[in-house]
Amino acid sequence: MSRETDWTPERIAARAAELGPWFHNLDLRGVRTAPDHFLGDYPAMKFRNFAGVLPADLTGRTVLDIGCNGGFYSLEMKRRGADRVLGVDFDDDYLAQARFAAEVEGLDIEFRKLSVYDVARLGERFDLVIFMGVLYHLRHPLLALDLIYEHVAGDLLLFQSLQRGSERIAPVSPNYPFSETAVFDDPGWPKLHFIEHAYSDDFTNWWAPNRAASAAMLRSAGFTIEAEPEPEVFLCRRADRNQRFYGAVYPARGVDDAEGGGVAPWDDSRA
Repeated sequence: MSRETDWTPERIAARAAELGPWFHNLDLRGVRTAPDHFLGDYPAMKFRNFAGVLPADLTGRTVLDIGCNGGFYSLEMKRRGADRVLGVDFDDDYLAQARFAAEVEGLDIEFRKLSVYDVARLGERFDLVIFMGVLYHLRHPLLALDLIYEHVAGDLLLFQSLQRGSERIAPVSPNYPFSETAVFDDPGWPKLHFIEHAYSDDFTNWWAPNRAASAAMLRSAGFTIEAEPEPEVFLCRRADRNQRFYGAVYPARGVDDAEGGGVAPWDDSRA
């Protein structure tokens, strides 16, 4: 491993090019990893809109970054003093980018190859779980939220999803008679739009919830919404779930499961 002082701008730029293309446009000592990113300074420009809802000092806390991609949020949480940051992703290229970025920045962060469906294998809970930009890439999104709740969320959850449709959140009654159909046509009813083929040239985009659906799914999984600093971002806290029928139907067991636990890697090949 190269020493921190060995990373000149020329070496950083060359290595970043080797590891590309990048979705996270990181600033590594003045070198941009994706200078022509179609969203510009992403995700830093987005993070500025909600950075204030997270604790400025994470000393003594642990962080799990699920779907860490190039490592932007893992780096930011370590800069805030988190005792331990673990970034997980199922893409080897993203993990290589994240490890490189952490090395250049001199930050002690662990990165592991792991599917969100297999978080039970970690065998621990984290003070802050980051689940940004992952849900809409999953075949089984509510299962993922259930597994996060049951196995790794200790307190806070920072969540973001691509959203389409109305930003209105309609009032929803606890129950409706079978004859009621009009509520489903309300733009503010929770709706999870299914994408059968591709969206924005990306075949891994399976879902596009509206704002009401994002909020409803988080609550259904057992999280209370503490803040919504922008329409796609929710800061949540793990709460008690009284309904016994809620929870992950499969898998709900961890590494000690005699059957092996988890889901075969190919089951989330598009995650």
